[in-house]
Amino acid sequence: MKQIRPCVLAVVVNLALSGVALPALAQDGAMSNAEMARLIRAQAAKIDALEKRLAALEQQNATLAASPAAPADPKQLDPKQAEVANAIADTTRQSDIAQLQAQVAQLAAAKNDGNPNIDWRDGSPEFRSADGKFTFRPRGRVALDISSTRGSDFDARNIGGTEMSQVRLGAEGTIGPFGYKVEADFADNATSVKDAFVSYETKAGGLPLEIYVGNKLKDRSIEGAGTQTRTPFMDRNAVGTVTSPVNGFYGLGVQARLYGSNWHLGLGITGDDLSNTGESSDSVAYTVRAHWNPIKRSQGFVHLGGWYYYENLSDDVLSINKTSRIGLGFNDNLRVSASAIDNPTDDHGWGYEIGGVYRSMYGFVEQGERTINSSTEPSVEHKATSVYGGWMITGEKPGFSARSGVWGTTRVANPVGEGGWGAFEVAVRYDDYDFTDAPRGGEGKAYTLGLNWHLNDWVKLMLDYVHWKTDNQVGSFRGLDTGDTIGLRTQVVF
Repeated sequence: MKQIRPCVLAVVVNLALSGVALPALAQDGAMSNAEMARLIRAQAAKIDALEKRLAALEQQNATLAASPAAPADPKQLDPKQAEVANAIADTTRQSDIAQLQAQVAQLAAAKNDGNPNIDWRDGSPEFRSADGKFTFRPRGRVALDISSTRGSDFDARNIGGTEMSQVRLGAEGTIGPFGYKVEADFADNATSVKDAFVSYETKAGGLPLEIYVGNKLKDRSIEGAGTQTRTPFMDRNAVGTVTSPVNGFYGLGVQARLYGSNWHLGLGITGDDLSNTGESSDSVAYTVRAHWNPIKRSQGFVHLGGWYYYENLSDDVLSINKTSRIGLGFNDNLRVSASAIDNPTDDHGWGYEIGGVYRSMYGFVEQGERTINSSTEPSVEHKATSVYGGWMITGEKPGFSARSGVWGTTRVANPVGEGGWGAFEVAVRYDDYDFTDAPRGGEGKAYTLGLNWHLNDWVKLMLDYVHWKTDNQVGSFRGLDTGDTIGLRTQVVF
């Protein structure tokens, strides 16, 4: 009798598990932790009940075995006894038991050694609830810059040093169809909030629609609408900076983006960013941007885009004095002066984008113009042109998004640390800064050569060489001046 107990017990366990676990385990491995826990508890309860029933049957069998009477006909046994007797006779059950035990062991190992509700694909852990309705992921970025300038006729411009150009921490996640993102920046020994918004994803006419409420980058130009750490160069191009409205790259308000298969349309109504002190009304900007891919293939696509904004300026904007960086971020003396415009009432800007991606190469042309109106002075136009292109030497696809028309993550085929050398990228850019429409407006030109080493999807080393020329009419650095700036950046983005 002791010899048949393990066999009978295995069969009983199989009867308990086969009706519950096997169908669920066959569903593409999509079982959540909560479902797994419920399954195990249900199995444990059935095993406990069947163990008790088995003990009673063994006791009954022992009594029958001790009796001198002939063994009972299986047909006359209790239905449960007959079920056990037939199961014992079915040796094919043993292979089922072994297979099911292996599956349960595999699931148990997965649960203990690797949580399927934690995803590391974006460089930081994304936590998901068992039902998938809630997610949470920490975000951050660190960008350390070293730069040096030489060749200027002004000694104050020939400086070098280091800076933390970006130090950000934040988080993003979803709550059903709603999303959120919050990021704070600690660069330059100052704390400021950048992204801080709630989003909602829905459909409009069967097309994906994203709605954002809060502080977010405006959808304006290629590099103005995207994060700086994803661009091929250490600084944004001339179009992105020269044509920026008074309330800057970010704006607190409502934005929406509608996506088609080869186009997108963005609309926004935004006020000042979170730095507004609340002592006066916001400057309100109305922004629209759209792009279209007339050719979109697996090897690449053509990008055509355009944007426009109108900004009604607040009463506390008493003057606009635009000075755009031209020689990387550390050297504040390397700027192009636009000259001050007093008593501005409103401004508007527009621009176009032409370019595309083909295999591992890319190229774009952008041009933009901003017009500033004043109650006491003639209107003034600020103009900018940027032409740039690059080549992923190691063959990766450039990280430009055909869906939204901005720079995104470059996916490295052979990351450092996994047996590869990473990805290498070379890029060139020409920028023209034109403020000469103003009576004392300056102008500048910059020629940039960049070499980027993407160690993996999140770590990048950047080397930029900039030959620049400025011709300012006001300020401490008047007249024609030329020089060279070299910069090195180490950045981690997750």
